[in-house]
Amino acid sequence: MTAVVHADRPSRDAIVATARETIAAGSKSFAAASRLFDRRTRERAWLLYAWARACDDLADGQELGHGMTAVADAPERLAEITAKTNAALAGEWVGDPAFDALRIVAAEARLPPALVHDVIAGFALDAEEWRPRSEDDLYRYCYHVAGAIGCLMAVVMGVDPADQDTLDRACDLGIAFQLSNIARDLAEDAAAGRCYLPVAWLVEIDAPPGEHMKPHLRPRIAMLARRLADQAERYEASAREGTPALPFRAAWAVLAAADIYGGIGRAVRARGEHAWDHRVTTSKPQKIAAIARAFAAAQGRAKRYPRTPRDPELWTRPRHG
Repeated sequence: MTAVVHADRPSRDAIVATARETIAAGSKSFAAASRLFDRRTRERAWLLYAWARACDDLADGQELGHGMTAVADAPERLAEITAKTNAALAGEWVGDPAFDALRIVAAEARLPPALVHDVIAGFALDAEEWRPRSEDDLYRYCYHVAGAIGCLMAVVMGVDPADQDTLDRACDLGIAFQLSNIARDLAEDAAAGRCYLPVAWLVEIDAPPGEHMKPHLRPRIAMLARRLADQAERYEASAREGTPALPFRAAWAVLAAADIYGGIGRAVRARGEHAWDHRVTTSKPQKIAAIARAFAAAQGRAKRYPRTPRDPELWTRPRHG
């Protein structure tokens, strides 16, 4: 059967170009790491990022990850995300570049729909103004908004969806990234009426949710931020052990991203109560140094990161299939 060409619809190349612009503007860290992939994987990573970024922006009333505001129509936004995502997974032309990006990468990489729906479940939690009560709740949230993305990225890199052990390691990296994100964005989240610190943790330091970022509580909150950064490093270390299962360039990109993004959590920890005076970022020289370190690490990854049983104390994601 001859494919139908619609002259009024953007081509794959055009959607890829838009996705590339999105990641360049939305995350310099991920953009830098993505350049290390081979062309096919790189383009698919951009496409997946464009969809995830658009969903996050729509859910949070922001643009390219900045300017988050409280939204009054969260259920309607979630419904839009869900409908467009389902259309993309069904192979339908959506008419929105970010969701058509998902349509393309889902078909090309054969992304498991269950993992895509797990990501949507994270936006549903935010729409319900859900807050973690326990540490287990925190990791469950991190899985939905980042760990599942890690699993999808692994599939984009060529990991068999049935290779649950490698997907677990990819999930660990996503969780590590999100824990660092939460630590960095505590003040920004509080300004938007959100708090992702477990209630149980706040009770420990006698910090009421909603008031936890007041100046006199900063030293105590810094202790919790340090706990987040420490946990992020545990998940990051676990993720590194999954890189021998990846092709060299994919392992290089993953290790670079781990180093670059892991640096955010480490910087938050080092700054203590001043971590939120200015937004923590990584400089261009720091990114270049991380990429160089990752190159050497990827070359010797089989010996450097011997595959050992995953730490049983780490939170374990739900498995599909």
